[in-house]
Order: sequence, then structure tokens, then C-alpha cells
Amino acid sequence: MEKKEPYASKEELSKYVIRYPDVPTIELVRGINAHIVSAEKITLSFAIGEPNAQLPPHRHPNEQMLIVLEGGIDLIIGGKRYHLERGDVAVLPSDTEHGAYASAEGCRVIDVFSPPRQDFVARLAEVKKRRKR
Repeated sequence: MEKKEPYASKEELSKYVIRYPDVPTIELVRGINAHIVSAEKITLSFAIGEPNAQLPPHRHPNEQMLIVLEGGIDLIIGGKRYHLERGDVAVLPSDTEHGAYASAEGCRVIDVFSPPRQDFVARLAEVKKRRKR
């Protein structure tokens, strides 16, 4: 198949494409850092959990999907552990209390939130503001 369309210019590309490694990281909790990318109706968190890092139990009004890219994670829901490994996707309805333990090898995950996590967006804005000083 012949490709007929020209490549987008850098300016055009920047309207639609973000390189998440270029976005500053925020510390979600000790041992878990994330690059946050957010739009009008969704937030993505590209998170790295250090070996044995712990995410305390919490809840939020946002629906969440957690996708394990590397390593493993024990997700805690309703007082039970759910072991997830590469390729697993957890679906958490809004206001579901949950926490997690990264495996001994650590983990890389993508979290998807809808509606956007305004607390994450605000923390990222603060990090960007401090970097400009």
C-alpha cells in the first residue's frame, strides 16, 4: 500500500503527540513515581514502582484501569490481594478502596483515569512551575 499523506510538521505534531518521558515525574508516594499526561476527559499515569514499594489504601471518584507492563504488583481490593503480572488489566469502579504492593522486582504500569485526576494535574503543574524558577 502506498502512503500518500505528507508527514506532519513539528508544530502540527505537537498538537497531538506528547512524549511522556519528556514530562516531569511526580512522586505519587515514596517509591512510586509517574509521568502524568492529561486531556479533557482522561488522565494517564505512566508509573514506576520501585521494588517492594507500597501504595496505601485510598479511594477516588475516578474510574481506573491499571495495565501492568513489566514486573508484578499485588493489588489490594476489599482486604484481598490480587496478583497481577505483565499483560494483566485491573478495572476499578469509582470510589473503590484499593492499594498495592510492588513486587520484589518492581513494576511499570499505566493507570487510566476518567474523569481526569485533577489532583495529579495540579501536582504536575506545581513541578513544572518549580522547574521554571
